[in-house]
Amino acid sequence: MDQLKEKSRKAFDAQAADYDRTEKGAHARRLYPHVLAALDGVREGELLDVGCGTGALARLVLEQGPKRRVTGVDLAPGMVAHARASLAAFGDRARIAEADSERLPFHEESFDAAYCNDSFHHYPDPGKAVFEIWRVMRPGGLLVVGDCTLPAPVRAVMNASLRFSSEGDVHIYSKGEYERILGRRFSSVAWRRVEGSACLVEARK
Repeated sequence: MDQLKEKSRKAFDAQAADYDRTEKGAHARRLYPHVLAALDGVREGELLDVGCGTGALARLVLEQGPKRRVTGVDLAPGMVAHARASLAAFGDRARIAEADSERLPFHEESFDAAYCNDSFHHYPDPGKAVFEIWRVMRPGGLLVVGDCTLPAPVRAVMNASLRFSSEGDVHIYSKGEYERILGRRFSSVAWRRVEGSACLVEARK
């Protein structure tokens, strides 16, 4: 598991400088409108961005809700540095920490909502990450996950090849897998396909 995380850390460190302009970040950018729409009902309060990358989505979240505060966490120091610089103009409405999604450095019930965009497939222990997100969310809080999806036969081939990934990719999840993993902690889980190769999952604590 640590080897997978180190692969992710190194890969995204190297991509941080131009992630927002290149094909590397294109899939994540296509999900932005869908994540923002899912969060539209959370107009204020504390939001957690898990796997915040460069902070580009956090910027949009903050602009969409002037009463929101966003805390972003990422495993890659390069991404963390980029996000801090990018979000500095928001002052104390934005804070960024270098942290592991499986060991979030926050107290229980600290956040009103959380979102995780295009990073869930990198988590070696998704159940532990989901528990951590659930732990730091307040009752009734909303979790939004945007990620990749593929038809079952293609997904099976891709998942078999991911062990050779240089970027720490772990697993592309099916609808049923999302429902099972998130459903262990969250009271409701709604999955839907968006775009051609992406999905959006909404869950309530």
